[in-house]
Amino acid sequence: MTGVVVTGGPGSGKTSLIEALANLGYDVEPEAGRAIIRQQQSVDGPALPWRDRALFAQRMLEHDIEAHDRSRANGLVFHDRGLPDVIGYLTLCGLPVPDHMSDAARMLRYHPTVFIAPPWPEIFGQDAERRQDFDEAKRTYEAMAAVYPHYGYRLVEMPKATIAERVAFVLDQVV
Repeated sequence: MTGVVVTGGPGSGKTSLIEALANLGYDVEPEAGRAIIRQQQSVDGPALPWRDRALFAQRMLEHDIEAHDRSRANGLVFHDRGLPDVIGYLTLCGLPVPDHMSDAARMLRYHPTVFIAPPWPEIFGQDAERRQDFDEAKRTYEAMAAVYPHYGYRLVEMPKATIAERVAFVLDQVV
């Protein structure tokens, strides 16, 4: 079994779902973007989305390849975003997608069902790492809704529901 991806725009409840799955004992892989932003902020590094989007995308790709490799060895693992998210991010930014990134998204596969969290204004919020506004969150959702089917995945939209209900929804489909 390969990893199961949860994607969507920022502030749509993906990380809360992933944390709830971890609390139930499932293996999870955290979102690359947040980890890279924290790391780069701690050293005033260049790979931040507001400094160098292409470098930020490359670091996310590297993080996601490592997470993908770990999940192949561990059975059922839930990923807070996956390799195609990097392609969606570059597309959203109007940047070219390097061949190696597209190749990685095509070759390194996840579970064929990908869960997508829709934009949800009632739970959306910004913080030190999430600087996007709600309009950009909607555009990110749309980019992910386009990129995953392009790479052969079946998208299943998660309901706007409690975390427990979302957990049950996801587990019902993949366990």
